[in-house]
Amino acid sequence: MTEALRGRGSAHEAVAEAIGRRIVQGEFPPGSVLPAEAQWSSRYQVSRSVVREAMKMLSAKGLLTSRPKVGSRVKDRRRWNLLDHDILAWYAEAPGRREFLGTLQEFRKIFEPEAAALAASRRSEKQMRAISEACAEMGQARTLPERSAADVRFHLGILEASGNEMLLPLGALIESALENLFMIITRQADDLRHAQALHEDIERGIRLGRPLAARRAVRRLLADSDTMLHRIDQRGAAGTDPASGSG
Repeated sequence: MTEALRGRGSAHEAVAEAIGRRIVQGEFPPGSVLPAEAQWSSRYQVSRSVVREAMKMLSAKGLLTSRPKVGSRVKDRRRWNLLDHDILAWYAEAPGRREFLGTLQEFRKIFEPEAAALAASRRSEKQMRAISEACAEMGQARTLPERSAADVRFHLGILEASGNEMLLPLGALIESALENLFMIITRQADDLRHAQALHEDIERGIRLGRPLAARRAVRRLLADSDTMLHRIDQRGAAGTDPASGSG
């Protein structure tokens, strides 16, 4: 059976994405051995050399280990590089992703409030304009993708304005996961302007140079996100689809 590749970039990147998604979504659990190169080659209509390059990519991400005469085996999840941009994106799009979203929320609570407090003290006028514009675009968005994209720019803008060189690449790593999270929350709320006032409170605290106010505003926003995710849990328990946000 052949299967079309949907990944972007080179052939081996597309194959790596296709196989990586299968691993992250649980089709090949930790400890399992993947099908042979020839099978992947036939499935995706690519050469075996392309498959080998794809496997090398997945090994570099910590998903696989390869041995002669054994093949490629899926590593324990604790060995996966969960800060890898691709793995985060695959996780965020996977069915049954609620546990991952909860982990992402915990991660946000560790650095986002302090990043906003730092931004209130350190931001430049140019950085402030970027944050304010993203906030305004969120309120004016007419579609869910527009709203979520502006939401991501807003949060990444705060990380940049914090002045901490470690935070900006961190934001870039989790960008795709954040966008998926924001889309899920907004879809659950069924309101494109959901939490707009909370974002405006964060923007105001940073613009007025009030670190404490900015920190508290981020914490209120994160608490709201927790509430929306809890509602998704409840809908899932009731038999609706938490991944699609419909029901």
